[in-house]
Amino acid sequence: MFNPNPRIETLPITGQHACHVIDDVLLDPDALVALATRERARFSPSQKNAYPGIELRMPDALSERLDGFFRAHVRARLGARRTLYMYSRLSLVTLPPSALRPWQCICHRDRLLTSPEQVALASVLYLFRDPTLGGTSFYVARRGPQETAELLADSARLPMAEFTRRHGVPQAYLTGSNDWFERVLQVPARWNRMIFYDGGLFHSGDISSPERLSADPRRGRLSLNGFFTC
Repeated sequence: MFNPNPRIETLPITGQHACHVIDDVLLDPDALVALATRERARFSPSQKNAYPGIELRMPDALSERLDGFFRAHVRARLGARRTLYMYSRLSLVTLPPSALRPWQCICHRDRLLTSPEQVALASVLYLFRDPTLGGTSFYVARRGPQETAELLADSARLPMAEFTRRHGVPQAYLTGSNDWFERVLQVPARWNRMIFYDGGLFHSGDISSPERLSADPRRGRLSLNGFFTC
């Protein structure tokens, strides 16, 4: 399923952190699009994360193949020794800006850790041919830890209008730097491109053309997302 001889490009994010980019990662990416199309009715909104769309948990067998590729080619590059737990899902961004909640209007960090000795790593495989549907950007906070923590806490508890009034964050997808976060790396989307990165960094999908979003896996912003606790 995965390219046995991948070419890996490493893009610096900040400090010692980097994003690892692999093009032509699958031997038959259309097979995953076909799977998503067949299982379209089983996609549903998440009740556990801030993803602005619908998703479908992948079978363990597929996740194990992804973990095998991650273990062989990427894990050590991200400073991890072994995988404790991982899973993968197919995802489709579908929400219009008018339906976004506050936490979906800012960048985020993945929360998968249970101890300081662990690291949360993540991957995104772009399964769409229209690059205007958007890649992925990485950010650093422009304000201190306390102010940033207050912003994140308010994004989870305030209504959208109150969040905008208090913090100046509009009800829209984040597509670049603002008063709160500086974009330090933008990775464009490309068909059959996969990226791996530290999920503890602030990041967000680049949804600059939300009018092009679709719940049809053959036309929408379909991705395979992997999450690794190492």
